Parts: sequence; structure tokens; C-alpha cells
Amino acid sequence: MADNSKKTCADALSKVLANAYVLYLKTHNYHWNVEGPNFRSLHLMFEEQYQEMWTALDEIAERIRALGEYAPGTYAKFAELATIKENQTIPAANDMLAELLADNEKIITIIVEAIKVAQDAGDESSVDLLIARQTAHQKAAWMMRSTLA
Repeated sequence: MADNSKKTCADALSKVLANAYVLYLKTHNYHWNVEGPNFRSLHLMFEEQYQEMWTALDEIAERIRALGEYAPGTYAKFAELATIKENQTIPAANDMLAELLADNEKIITIIVEAIKVAQDAGDESSVDLLIARQTAHQKAAWMMRSTLA
């Protein structure tokens, strides 16, 4: 793979990493602060999701490094690259669910864009990693959508 293709793939992965980190942090925050009659089930669901994302963050960052680029690793850089935004408030439980659902759907779109970049570059390793991330976020979105139904 050409050096410019590696950089293009690493840039796409960096956007995925930044958005995944913001979503991880938001999910962890909501895990800590959820209240209401569905507390236990939401507390556990959010925990499963943030733990799964935590492992994935490392895999994404290591793939960026394998492509010869530095992985973003500061809050400032994540804020610059991410379209998913923090919520400075603590919403009601169903609002948390709706927001996390929308954020998971947003990151799926970002991942699909990154998959296209990696496919165009012939970077099958990144494609494989990104498809796994897409599947994980689709599952999370399905669980939240089903909980809100």
C-alpha cells in the first residue's frame, strides 16, 4: 500500500477513534448517572457497551500506528476530530438512551465512510477491523432501539 493511502486510511481511522472515544466517555458517564425504574438494566447495558468500546479503542489506535501514523490521544484532538459531542447535562434515562442511540447511528455512518476509504486503498486489515466496529455499534443501537420501543 502506498504511503499516501496509509495516511488516508489512518486519517479515517482517527475520526473513528475520536468519535468512539467521545461515545465511550458519554456511555460511561450515563452508566454512572442513570436513574429511574430501569436503572439496573440500563446501568448494566451501558457498562457492557462502554467496556466493549474500551477494548476497541486500543485496537483502532494500534491499527493507526501499524499504518505508520500517530494515533490521536488528547481530549483536544478528539474534540477537533469528533462529530459526536459530549452532553454537559445528565438527561433522564430515556433521553440518555435516545441520545446514545443517535450517537451509535452516527458512528456507524462514520465507520461506513472509513470502510470505503480502506477498501479504496486495498487495506483489508482496516476493513476487517471497521466491519467488526460497525457490527458492534449496530448491535448496541438495536438494543437501545428495542429498549425504547
